[in-house]
Amino acid sequence: MTIQELREKRAKAWDTARDFLDSKRNASGVLSEEDSKTYDALEAEVVNLGKEIQRLERQEQITAELNKPTSQPVVNKPGTSVIEDVKPSVATDEYKKAFWNNVRSRGFIDVHNDLQVGMDSEGGYLVPDEFEKKLISALEEENIFRPLATKIQTSSGDRKIPVITQKGEAVWMEEEEAYTLSDDAFGQISLSAYKVGTAIKISEELLNDSVFDLPSYIAKEFARRIGSKEEEAFLIGDGKGKPTGIFANVGGAENGATCAGAAIGFDDMIELFYSLKSPYRKKAVWILNEQTVKALRKIKDNTGNYIWQPSVSQGIPDTILNRPYITSVYAPAATAGAKAIAFGDLSYYWIADRQGRSLKRLNELFAMNGQVGFLASQRVDGKLILPEAVKTLSMKKA
Repeated sequence: MTIQELREKRAKAWDTARDFLDSKRNASGVLSEEDSKTYDALEAEVVNLGKEIQRLERQEQITAELNKPTSQPVVNKPGTSVIEDVKPSVATDEYKKAFWNNVRSRGFIDVHNDLQVGMDSEGGYLVPDEFEKKLISALEEENIFRPLATKIQTSSGDRKIPVITQKGEAVWMEEEEAYTLSDDAFGQISLSAYKVGTAIKISEELLNDSVFDLPSYIAKEFARRIGSKEEEAFLIGDGKGKPTGIFANVGGAENGATCAGAAIGFDDMIELFYSLKSPYRKKAVWILNEQTVKALRKIKDNTGNYIWQPSVSQGIPDTILNRPYITSVYAPAATAGAKAIAFGDLSYYWIADRQGRSLKRLNELFAMNGQVGFLASQRVDGKLILPEAVKTLSMKKA
């Protein structure tokens, strides 16, 4: 079955679930216990079809990537000189070869001169530029937040970003009246470099197997672990030894609305939607967890249409109030007093990557088990530099 056929099947399944929900609600607007179980099963089919669509789309991306040519065609005329770009130290072929030889072989003395250009302050080595680009790509796949945010690289620990906190205004004037000065007020956001790391163990036999794709394994495992911790911090981090998340009470997004009742209603969503200024709504997305999405699927607008709508075309995402959404297990649950939903332009969340991810080999720690350890780390910070660009919906306190 093609992706388009699955999309059409999911749309029909949603129509069935929606019609069932409309026909089974009682006078108070709720379902009986038996009807609720039936609806949950219908909704589960919609969710499962959505996941299968995502898997097939990801499969297409991988296939397209694998079908790319593995070498560049010769485009220059025979006999003409080719001036190569000067590469930075950690991007050279010599450094790349030395780095992976050192990772695979304990005490690989011959490569130390080449590796000196990439030695960090803690005894590890900066990963080659080519590997770092691969790792950044993998982190974006593992971390749903990164592709939507603004990413910068820093060479030192801190990066100060000027931000306009108050804008000047024009005024109406009488003839020959003196102009009134109205200056912009500037503030400053500081992005630091918090360290996040993980330890990886690999058996000596696998490490010495030339067929084993060591760079891909480390990139994938590093991305899975670090990407997960990054996503958690970018959403709910408190800024203490880690980035400040958009749901943070201090330094996070501004609160746009508070639920009138214990559950989220249509009026609450509209209040949140319009609490965000129009320029930010053009690129705005919703951020919430899957259980909250499930609750929103049952909400109708004032014309009787459901605010959650499935996509029936490739490249067009599912929407809530005609804006796309992303889900994360780290988004807070819709419990009393919690910030349950964020809505805004996430490009105003800045992620500062301190340039150079480090990898350190541990020869002795796991030697008794026939394993070699690796410490992988990076320094990163994240902060919403313009709080008004993202708004949150708070649940009513108990």
